[in-house]
Amino acid sequence: MRFAAVDIGSNAIRMQITKVIEFEDKITFKKLEYVRFPLRLGQDVFKNGEIGPKKYEKFLKLMQAYKNLIELYEVTNYYGCATSAMREAKNGKELVKKVKDKFNLKINIISGREEALMINKVIRHYLDDRAYIHIDVGGGSTELNIYFKGEKVVSQSFKLGSVRRLQHYDKPEIWDDIRHWIKDNIKKSYGKMLAIGTGGNINKIFELSGVGKKERKISLATINKVIDKLKGMTLEERMFQLQLNPDRADVIVPASEIYTEVMRVAKAKEIVVPDVGLKDGIMYSLFEQNYKGKASVLFKN
Repeated sequence: MRFAAVDIGSNAIRMQITKVIEFEDKITFKKLEYVRFPLRLGQDVFKNGEIGPKKYEKFLKLMQAYKNLIELYEVTNYYGCATSAMREAKNGKELVKKVKDKFNLKINIISGREEALMINKVIRHYLDDRAYIHIDVGGGSTELNIYFKGEKVVSQSFKLGSVRRLQHYDKPEIWDDIRHWIKDNIKKSYGKMLAIGTGGNINKIFELSGVGKKERKISLATINKVIDKLKGMTLEERMFQLQLNPDRADVIVPASEIYTEVMRVAKAKEIVVPDVGLKDGIMYSLFEQNYKGKASVLFKN
């Protein structure tokens, strides 16, 4: 079987096509295609409340390209979802309808809670019995989830993300809401908190830190060192010396400071960076639908 995940975010739009490979009692995913296009829908939406004509037309062209790839790879099943920017765009539903009518490609505009649930499908397999605060920072929103003994205790979505911060739409009251939420929901009985982070920016910070990839863990102190280094560079230096894409070079610091502030308030000294995200949650959901009873096999060591 082949599955496709389309993740329409506020900063970039991703599509991944994956083949399910079965061998004896083992099942694994093989990535066949991955495309990331930096359309940055949030740039229009967070400023004007809607997707502007230029991005509107580009979006349609991109969806046509994605639909073509889905057909060329003879995908068995796909799921497309749109998050913060499309949720808030006045013309978001209209654009989704146009894509369906024009290309027969269905896009689901999902809530922050649905987004978190999708990501949690894969995150929970990286947890043990300790207390964790899961931080997922996107272009337009941040999802926070608290886990204890492998079970999710509480979750909340906040209108704070990398593109919003870049455009100075991160209101002080949102920061206060996040801090209060963390303090209200972390109990003393949980003991020492450990963070777990998802999103392109924390993965890039991890990569830039030079920490060994085996454990996929990085300390708050090391993150702050990377941020300080980035702050001392121009955008051009980040792109040339660190080989960052333009749409990563400008948002990486604003996004990383969300992770570090959450960690500071939660008193988490380290963060696990498993290199999974919404597209992986989509793939897992598609797998669950088509391979009932076999989903747990994916995460056997």
